[in-house]
Amino acid sequence: MLLKTATPGAPDGERFDAHLRAVGAPPLRRARVTTLQVNIGLRCNLACHHCHVESGPKRTERLDAKGLARIVELLDRNPGLATLDLTGGAPELHDGFRDLVRAARERGRRVLDRCNLTVLEEPGQEDTAEFLAAQQVDVVASLPCYGPENVDRQRGRGVFDGSIRSLQRLNALGYGRDPALRLDLVYNPVGAFLPPAQAALEAEYRERLGADFGIVFDRLLTITNMPIQRFAHQLVRDGEYEAYLTLLVSHFDAANLAGVMCRSLISVAWDGTLYDCDFNQALGLRPPGPRRTIYDVDDLDRLEGDAIATGAHCFGCTAGAGSSCGGALR
Repeated sequence: MLLKTATPGAPDGERFDAHLRAVGAPPLRRARVTTLQVNIGLRCNLACHHCHVESGPKRTERLDAKGLARIVELLDRNPGLATLDLTGGAPELHDGFRDLVRAARERGRRVLDRCNLTVLEEPGQEDTAEFLAAQQVDVVASLPCYGPENVDRQRGRGVFDGSIRSLQRLNALGYGRDPALRLDLVYNPVGAFLPPAQAALEAEYRERLGADFGIVFDRLLTITNMPIQRFAHQLVRDGEYEAYLTLLVSHFDAANLAGVMCRSLISVAWDGTLYDCDFNQALGLRPPGPRRTIYDVDDLDRLEGDAIATGAHCFGCTAGAGSSCGGALR
């Protein structure tokens, strides 16, 4: 069982690419790049069971000062990059996080902070929420349920209560109320099943969080758990790996191919290596051809039309209503 690539019994990509051929769909190729997603470090105050980048408190990998400066340079060289999407680990724990945010906002770029919420209560982060609001950073916050049992089971004891306190604090600053302060929540299943319909679940979240805690938000984004890394280990341990992959394959919908995030996004690892998406980055599955880094490409428009590396985990993005860093595709 090859856990890292999550393609037991087949070379990486073969299972997904064969399926595309079977349904008469062309291979995945990149469209125009509009989002630069940067994993600026793997350090995190949590170690969630579903974390596909396997971040945690003991991880030390991080984008260095030269890399941070190069990201700003790429924003200057590529006016078509509308969004800088910052992830980790907990990106806020990187000591260059705020300077990078300021630089991107000064250049008129939309900045997303993929926040685990509890980091806002960590020592040294006491004013991070205020900083995000002052810079009008969009907060994309993980909250896999509106009740404590599922959240704490997936992310650790006490995480739900800390998340609620942080959401209330963000609301007090205007997030979820002021159109300039966007607050999106992220749901991912706690087990081997597909997310429910995003709109219906969003209504349920809105009702429960509002009634129980007075919390408001803009959108709920549903993201399918990918059968890689920690979640793959869990599936194998529970004897559910093949059943879960079969579930994803059986719910494949070719209509999702047009909107998968790898077509308009470039993922940057903490060491500067370029990937087609965050999941490929977690697997070390680089785009076809020689390794390229942020220092090898000045004009990201030249990547348009390039082939995209695929694996069996790509069924996760194309199953059901589809899945991406922006939630359901349809």
